[in-house]
Amino acid sequence: MKLTFVGADHEVTGSCHCIQVGNKRILVDYGMEQGINVFENAPLPFDEAMIDYVFLTHAHIDHSGMLPLLYARGFRGRVIMTDATADLCSIMLRDCAHIQMQEAEWKQRKMKRGANMDYSEPIYTMEDADGVIRLILPYPYDTKFTLCDEISFRFTDIGHLLGSASIELWLKEKGEERKIVFSGDIGNKKQPLLRDPLYTKDADYVVMESTYGNRLHETLRVDYVAELSKILKETFDRGGNVVIPSFAVGRTQEMLYFLRKIKHDHLVPGWDNFDVYVDSPLAVEATGIFQKNISECYDEEAMELVRQGINPLTFPGLQLSITTDESKAINFDETPKVILSASGMCEAGRIRHHLKHNLWREECTILFVGYQAIGTLGRALVDGVDTVKLFGEVIDVHAQIKVLAGISGHADKDGLTEWVNAFEKQPERVFLVHGEDETIKSFCNYLHDEYGHNTYAPYSGTEFDLIKDEFIYEAEPVPVKKKEGVKRVSEVFARLLAAGNRLLVVIAHNEGGTNKDLAKFADQINSLCDKWDR
Repeated sequence: MKLTFVGADHEVTGSCHCIQVGNKRILVDYGMEQGINVFENAPLPFDEAMIDYVFLTHAHIDHSGMLPLLYARGFRGRVIMTDATADLCSIMLRDCAHIQMQEAEWKQRKMKRGANMDYSEPIYTMEDADGVIRLILPYPYDTKFTLCDEISFRFTDIGHLLGSASIELWLKEKGEERKIVFSGDIGNKKQPLLRDPLYTKDADYVVMESTYGNRLHETLRVDYVAELSKILKETFDRGGNVVIPSFAVGRTQEMLYFLRKIKHDHLVPGWDNFDVYVDSPLAVEATGIFQKNISECYDEEAMELVRQGINPLTFPGLQLSITTDESKAINFDETPKVILSASGMCEAGRIRHHLKHNLWREECTILFVGYQAIGTLGRALVDGVDTVKLFGEVIDVHAQIKVLAGISGHADKDGLTEWVNAFEKQPERVFLVHGEDETIKSFCNYLHDEYGHNTYAPYSGTEFDLIKDEFIYEAEPVPVKKKEGVKRVSEVFARLLAAGNRLLVVIAHNEGGTNKDLAKFADQINSLCDKWDR
């Protein structure tokens, strides 16, 4: 019974943890890295085609974004998640595939014009996204299910995103049973729309996030509506736009919740009829999914609005931009407005076009309402950069750059501490992941010194025996090496290798079949080899 740490170890994005129990192989999350990658990630400890189950804590791309790559490389197991997460993944993974294909096409065009680029194939395709979506099995919160003799599980609402969950796994091997809990991303309390995180009573081992493990959100409760109203008033009076880079799933819906109240209560004097543009097809679809999952995930305040017949996410002046032409038209309208667009860290998507049109205008405001990872354009703007390069053009930064302080979908240091201290008996070990290097070290020491938790912050590649309660291998940090211009192996050829690995799995699954069927299978394989053997 082995736990291997692969992604988001001393880093914030790219979550991935692996378990082998008996002959079953499990992943918990398989996310995409965003921003600067500080440390090298170890490879998966087993071939993708050999994986039986993937458990997903929530739909954010840094937890789910590499699932289509699993499919491309031969994975045909099952992906286990909550009902609402399944709804979100059905649109988010396709959107991510679309972005991969767009970026690859752009690079191919640049290469044809002589640009020095060494990689022009998408990480995965829309077919891969569709394929892995078909493997999803949704489950409700708060019920224990048994998948097989070795594995049982339960999802608990963790309040970070619609459908987000901590995962309890009961693992059995050779008469031994261990319970391990993966926190997922722990939600901030008293946020709009979503319920507060729920706690878990017991665990042998815990793997928990530490994104804000060295930081407290505002000690005095920030009045987000008042702060946002003030920013809108000041910007509109200057004749500018308020551009909000916002994650399409989660943060956009929270901002709509605030904006509905601002308009309803007439909190921007002189600008009652201002328009709000949601310029993200993904955000529009995600908002519909939020409205579909009201009863399962909304908090009491949002439910009270629903009971009054009020939709908490719509209001007069809300404009939904779907097509490219609709998106372009926004910047030809000189009337002051709010523009909500993805991505939240300004790394891709339509927000980059809106930044190009608004960053140079001193009357405008760029308002950040979420975490900005190191190495992203969003982080650079928050840190005060004077110029940025967008679509090959250098843009001077004259707009006001503001941050809506305290708004976060992540629990802060106190919230994280409260979650881990809620276990009725201290776990044998608490493994800390999903935090920047210094943050995770600080929080690790804090939980140990102040509360006596047996904490450990693994680097990628660390292996732990859950039965013997001992490390098999303690990995050292491996800094990312600079690229040397060596071309990556063709992703198409990688797919061919993955198909070969899957064939070995299928062969193993046919052990014990009739001689007639096995002989026929062997003949088919040999015939295929004869055709392609070069």
